[in-house]
Amino acid sequence: MIAAPTVLAGVSALTAYGARSPQAQLFGRTTHRTTSPRKLAITFDDGPNPAITPKLLDLLDQHNAHATFFLVGRYVRECPDLVREISARGHLVGNHTQTHPNLFFLGPAQIRDELRRCQEAITSALGVAPAWFRPPFGLRNPWLAGAAREFNLHVVMWTELPRDWRAPSVEWLIRRMQHIASHASQARRHAPHAGDILCLHDGSHRGQNADRTRTVAALEYWLPRWRDLGLEFATIQEAVHTPAH
Repeated sequence: MIAAPTVLAGVSALTAYGARSPQAQLFGRTTHRTTSPRKLAITFDDGPNPAITPKLLDLLDQHNAHATFFLVGRYVRECPDLVREISARGHLVGNHTQTHPNLFFLGPAQIRDELRRCQEAITSALGVAPAWFRPPFGLRNPWLAGAAREFNLHVVMWTELPRDWRAPSVEWLIRRMQHIASHASQARRHAPHAGDILCLHDGSHRGQNADRTRTVAALEYWLPRWRDLGLEFATIQEAVHTPAH
């Protein structure tokens, strides 16, 4: 007979894996890779941020790069014109909840309310509801999948999380993003079946006008180098449903 503490430890470990691992499908299906090693999906969380998002939009324009912005609903309501600019420049807008809570500790009604209010904010700004969602902190629980289905949302995780929000320097962050170049070089030789989803941040859930200049600077360094390695910069929609060129 298996001891009760052993069973509880196993259940706890499985729950932690399902809640935190980007690859886990225990609490519902997630998108955690692109469909081609040549397609890189650059994503930003916690915006829109008037202090940084416009700078990122200009930088992405310079490199003809499409990205996905997962927006916090309360910031969407503060900056609807900036949300419209993100979309007008060819980028995809996604749901990142209304207030950025830790969903693991919320019940079904609270999760539904967080998704609904963010959906309504983005729909009000753009006239169309988003189809993609990223859970704050990447944390999920058994009730999230049902709420996501109710709002026709696809859950998106990542392969690369360089933790740009805590970067002590641009050089540190550049090194943390080296994996993408390494994967692109390996793809030329070994032809893996999937590509990377990069999770960065243009804002902060703690408040508006967060300093993300290190994120901008690191991308200034990497975007031309990734392009030289043959990577295509795609929105999540493009990265999942559109063949690589």
